[in-house]
Order: sequence, then C-alpha cells, then structure tokens
Amino acid sequence: MPNRIAADTAPPAEALPGVVPPREARHDRRPAGALPPGAPDGAWRGTLLAGLGVLAFSGSFPATVFAMEGFDPYLVAVGRAAVAAVAAAAFLLVARVPLLPPRSRLRSYGVIVAGVVFGFPLFSGLALHAGASTSHAAVVIGLLPAATAACAVLRAGEWPRALFWVSCGLGAVSITAFTLSMGGGHVTGADLLLVGALLSAAVGYTEGGRLARETPGWRVISHTLVLAAPLTVPITVALALTTDLRPTAASLAGFAYVGLVSMFLGFIPWYAGLAMGGIARAGQTQLAQPLLTLLWAWLLLGELFGAVTIAAALAVLACVALTQRARS
Repeated sequence: MPNRIAADTAPPAEALPGVVPPREARHDRRPAGALPPGAPDGAWRGTLLAGLGVLAFSGSFPATVFAMEGFDPYLVAVGRAAVAAVAAAAFLLVARVPLLPPRSRLRSYGVIVAGVVFGFPLFSGLALHAGASTSHAAVVIGLLPAATAACAVLRAGEWPRALFWVSCGLGAVSITAFTLSMGGGHVTGADLLLVGALLSAAVGYTEGGRLARETPGWRVISHTLVLAAPLTVPITVALALTTDLRPTAASLAGFAYVGLVSMFLGFIPWYAGLAMGGIARAGQTQLAQPLLTLLWAWLLLGELFGAVTIAAALAVLACVALTQRARS
C-alpha cells in the first residue's frame, strides 16, 4: 500500500544521475510529460477535454427529471454517488491503484465530496423537485464559469487578464438573462437552492482541478467517490427501503445516466481539462452547457425554444472564443 500511495506524489520528471534538477522542477509535482497549466498547447487541449466533460454534464438535468419520476429526489441525489462509487472502485482495482487517496490530500478530497458528491446533486435535484424547469435550472450552469473562475483566483492562485473577466462577465450575463427570461425571473425557494448548487459545484470543481494537476483526473474523481461511499451507500440503502419506488424504463435510464456519466465518467475529461488548460480558462467551456441542456430538454422532454435560443448560442460562443484568446 505505501509504495502505491507514494506513486501519487512521486517526482514528475526523470533526472540524470548526478544532475540536480532546477529549483522549479524540484517543486513541480505534475505527472511526467504534463504541460504547465495555461501553456498554449495545453490550453487548447485542456479546453477540448473540458468540453467533453461539459457535453456529458449537459444531460444531467433532463436525466434527473426522468429519474425523479420513479425515485425519491433524495435517493436520486445520494444514490447516484453510490452507483458511481462502484464503478470508480472497479476502475481503481483494475488499474491496481489504492482505493483511498494519500492522507496528505484528505482535506482537499473532503472539499470535493462536500461540493460535488453531496452539495450540487442535492441542491439541484431539490430545485427541480420544487418546480424549477430544466431551462430555469440552467441558470446555475450559466453562472458556474464565473463562480469557478472566482474560486480559482482565491484558491488556486490563477489571475487571468482583464479580457478574460470581461468575456466571462458578458457570457454569464447573456446566459442569465436568457434563462431567467424563460423561467420568469422570480426569486423563489428553488432559486435559492440553485444558488446553493452553484456555489457547491464551483468549490468542488476548483479543488478537483487543483488535485488533477498532480494526479490523473480519473483518480481524483474515483478516490472522491470511494471516500464518500461509507456515507452514500448506507444512505442509499436506507432511502431505497423507506421511500416509494416506482421504477420505469425512463427513470432507470435517468438514474443510470446521473450515476455513471454525470457523477463519474464526465469528470474524467473535465478534471483533466481543468488541470491542463487552467481552472479559470478551461472552465469557461461550461458557458455552453445551458444551451446544450436546453437541446437535450427539447429532444428528450419536448421543451420548445426559438430564435432567442439561437441568439443566445451565438453570444455564448463569442464569449467562449474571447476567453480562449485571453492569456494569463
């Protein structure tokens, strides 16, 4: 066990015998061959990986709606992490990686557990259960890039140029105006729950992105899920035994999606992208997630949208392009 744990914190580069590496290299704990966060090639590759994660996450709200047709909202929120923990443990065992992270990183993993495993699923699921539509809930995703960037500045020490913040603000304002116009714009209990989901996800994404600079992204989310399993699995079993279950093909498919894709597989490219492209910049790919969510809502739930959506899509794409041109 100790020798495997040490692999997560091993020096990132090979050194020639008798040669002392530069001071910067001695303190660089990125995996071997990794590009510095925000480097030109790394920024674009990181953006692509983060975009794959966003594509996976974009189906979360419609899938949650389907899942809650047959299961209690609390069961959906906690059970998705329990399902994902099984898949994560299998990945770790096959790769011969320890099931638990190094003790020195437990505090950071605890932050991710609180934000990603419990906070975002609970707050967003309860908001949808309280009556928020998929389109209205998408406001959370619209504000996530700005919140993630702010957390990155406070926690990870990143500081993008003014162009980055201007384009980020314009994108967030565009999406907020779009989603609120569709949802009525009234401040309700569901809105407050969405704010809680926003803050939870931003904190969890930032901490996960920091860890992914030292450890592969799939290990970060796998260790997070396994670490939370002693809580999520018993709670899931208790809720399954005490709540009304009305499983259908659609609700089972929705539950499987949020458990395997939203909670696990989507985080693998997402955290890798944040680490490679920089938390603040690669995170701006999430500006496109509300519109992708609306697309899935139209295809799967029958929600309709028109020219306003096209205009919002163009505005979002323009803002994303600007963020990619902004260099630290």
